[in-house]
Amino acid sequence: MLFLGKRAGQAEVNLSGFATPGVDPLAWAEEKNRPDPIAISGRRMCANPECVATWTAPWRSRKRPLFEGQWGCSGRCVLALVLAAIRRESVNASVYGVVRHQHRMPLGLLLLEQRWITQSQLQQALTIQRERGGRIGEILISDCGVDPGYVMRGLGLQWNCPVLGSNGFSPVSMALVAPRILIEETGMLPLRVAASRILYLGFEEGRDASAALAIEQMTGLKVECGLMQAEEYRTTRDSLLECEGVESREESFGETDAMAARITAILEQKQPVASRLVRIHHHYWLRLWLEASARGSQGNLPRSRDDMADYVFAMSR
Repeated sequence: MLFLGKRAGQAEVNLSGFATPGVDPLAWAEEKNRPDPIAISGRRMCANPECVATWTAPWRSRKRPLFEGQWGCSGRCVLALVLAAIRRESVNASVYGVVRHQHRMPLGLLLLEQRWITQSQLQQALTIQRERGGRIGEILISDCGVDPGYVMRGLGLQWNCPVLGSNGFSPVSMALVAPRILIEETGMLPLRVAASRILYLGFEEGRDASAALAIEQMTGLKVECGLMQAEEYRTTRDSLLECEGVESREESFGETDAMAARITAILEQKQPVASRLVRIHHHYWLRLWLEASARGSQGNLPRSRDDMADYVFAMSR
């Protein structure tokens, strides 16, 4: 993760790939006790290590855009920063994108091992599943009389995560966490922020490591994932999707160079005080904070829809 006052080659490395809790990944220039990357010894320092100038005259008025806490002295240098971010996200996606596909003990066998279901119930559920399809957990509940609590506890063991409820859920504020398209495609459901530093994400079945990583990097909050009972998950999700999130635009590209050029054009046009790029599967998500007042009190979550903008770029697969 890159911090203010550091050149790209000097960035600290977080081996887990997640944002360090309590550290602001956007490195807001407005905060006190932080070095200002735009005025160091009367010179503005460019974060592009390949910049031929490395600094510009102190009277030059260019102070924005800021991209991931860094400043580029020209559009060409901003493009270099964007390309570096895209390469970084490609590595993250290759590492975390396979986590959700790791082999796990089948739910039915796990429930049987815990003695929460009987052999006959499992055989009945498997027979029904072969005949009409569906999820084994839902079949056990609807057709075999298994307590939903046992199924949820089994899913929690299967995915090594807790079972979450919707208590403390505020759909208006949680709708600002991520663009609607990403919520719909990943199944993640922002539930609440605890102690102003932990963001809980709910999932109906399984968890998405790529989505959790991206949300943690974007918000600067520690992300905890958990499972929810199907009915509660769907009701809560419907409430979230009824609320307006940050204004978002969706675009598609066939190659990353064209996308990088487009992102650079957006940054040069919008001139944000902060911005960040993360990847979730084949989507790249660019979030812009157009004014310092747009950031709320919890990590980097928006205060409201005002002075914010989201762009979601889909790469052809």
